[in-house]
Amino acid sequence: MRTARTVRELREALKGERRAGETIGLVPTMGFFDEGHLSLIRRAREQSGFVVVSLFVNPAQFGPGEDLAGYPRDEARDLAQARAEGVDLVFAPPVEEVYPAGFATTVTVGGISEPLEGAQRGRGHFDGVATVVTKLLNIVGPDVAFFGQKDAQQALVIRKLVRDLDFDVRIEVCPTVRDRDGLALSSRNTYLSASERERALALSRALRAAETLVARGEVDGGAVLAAARNELKAGGIEPDYLELRSATDLSPVERVNGSTLLAVAARVGEARLIDNTVLQGVTG
Repeated sequence: MRTARTVRELREALKGERRAGETIGLVPTMGFFDEGHLSLIRRAREQSGFVVVSLFVNPAQFGPGEDLAGYPRDEARDLAQARAEGVDLVFAPPVEEVYPAGFATTVTVGGISEPLEGAQRGRGHFDGVATVVTKLLNIVGPDVAFFGQKDAQQALVIRKLVRDLDFDVRIEVCPTVRDRDGLALSSRNTYLSASERERALALSRALRAAETLVARGEVDGGAVLAAARNELKAGGIEPDYLELRSATDLSPVERVNGSTLLAVAARVGEARLIDNTVLQGVTG
């Protein structure tokens, strides 16, 4: 496994693979791997002849007062895990390599970036995501890039970015990975104390309550949200948002009809957690 710190090093390392016609898979990460990250790497390994993983805590997607300085980092551990998973190349650049002096370009994906996380964290969050992903796709030039469903809105933003800007890459969104107790895996889970983690389980219970109700035939959005909200309240959780949206374009919906995203975000102690599920209701 090789590690590249600069764009030049990475592109030089990829020259031979391109000449050989290898399928290149990219897994963009901010590091501090958990089983969610590793599941993406394994999917990339299954589908790609050459796997590139990026390790970069992107300052552009953190707003004022957010946890950029405290975001968990352990590069040595990440590199060891990447090597064990058969990663071919890790791109771990310093901030000044990605955003050199004088950098003044921002990529904005309108519409789909505005509700949910966009409304809570501000326009700059997804501008930062879109800008760094555009750079990574341009630098690596992968055939396929892998993202997680836990960040459902981010995945939709990236799909639109790729479509609108004609990137020749397939975006694969992989299922959310959960711990045994149901909590969606996240680097920010490390912020939780034992008691806070117990409270945080209300997020996944809220999603399961909604799923159960829909499975019984309920399609009214108000009833579905009420079931989820009751679980959050029982856990002492006041959400930043709990909303039903179209799973394809994030437009608001009032009924579970075909493919509906139930998305939730909440602060538990120092951690801000997000989760979601796609509800399959009655069509027609």
